Amino acid sequence: MLADRPDGLVLRAGDTVLKAHAARAGDIGIRLAVAAHPALAGILLPPLPPAVAHPLPGGRVATRWPYGAPLDHRTPGPEVPWEAAAALLARLHTLDPARLADLGPLPAARGPARAAEALRRLRAVPEAGHPEVRRAIERILGPLAQDRGGDRGQARGRPVLCHGDFHLGQLVRHPRPEGPWHLIDVDDLGLGDPAWDLARPAAWYAAGLLPAAEWDRLLSAYQSATGTLGEDPWPRLDGPARALTAQLAARALVSGRPPDEAGQAFADACVRIAGLP
Repeated sequence: MLADRPDGLVLRAGDTVLKAHAARAGDIGIRLAVAAHPALAGILLPPLPPAVAHPLPGGRVATRWPYGAPLDHRTPGPEVPWEAAAALLARLHTLDPARLADLGPLPAARGPARAAEALRRLRAVPEAGHPEVRRAIERILGPLAQDRGGDRGQARGRPVLCHGDFHLGQLVRHPRPEGPWHLIDVDDLGLGDPAWDLARPAAWYAAGLLPAAEWDRLLSAYQSATGTLGEDPWPRLDGPARALTAQLAARALVSGRPPDEAGQAFADACVRIAGLP
């Protein structure tokens, strides 16, 4: 077993990975087709052929993938492949969606929806967390939850292909152990605002959990690859980064685990953010 979470069960059998997706993953078929599309070669890890979702009892589906070597969580900061991660994101965001026209309409990336879902889960556990922290999370995420992550999470300008849940755990080497890095997990893939893919590391940086040098490596490499080097990213990034901070704080509160350093840092950051204009 590689993972057992509400959004999916992941099992490994030799060089094959099996993922049972959450029942709400209604667009997994089209997302699977995107991962298998030649235009995404070298960016997304492709599923094992045939690229189909297999039905499971209870309305869930399962998909099959090759096993890739993940990043060791003990990797020292200077050795974390931020440049490789940035290059993959840049290639994803600069891919012309018209190249995928043969697949039909693409779904929306679920970054905003994931943030809204985190607040709804927190509301379902009214005893979790300090009232001040809960009020701060509510102030930050309330607008997204109100419209279910819709209009307020839409891209400024033309939507691009986004991962929807980018973090270092979504990087694997394939073929392993020293092959090129690929992005995995297509559950939240779709068209949207690329700022939401950068928002999670930005939230870690803003909460004091990601050193400035590592954030600068990711941002500089991404901007170099997208032709935006030197531009101030925060006018577009600020809103999504605030939302991800609150999302991560809310998830920590409802996890059932004792508060850790990261959870407390996100909670403290939410209180600070809630006091800003």
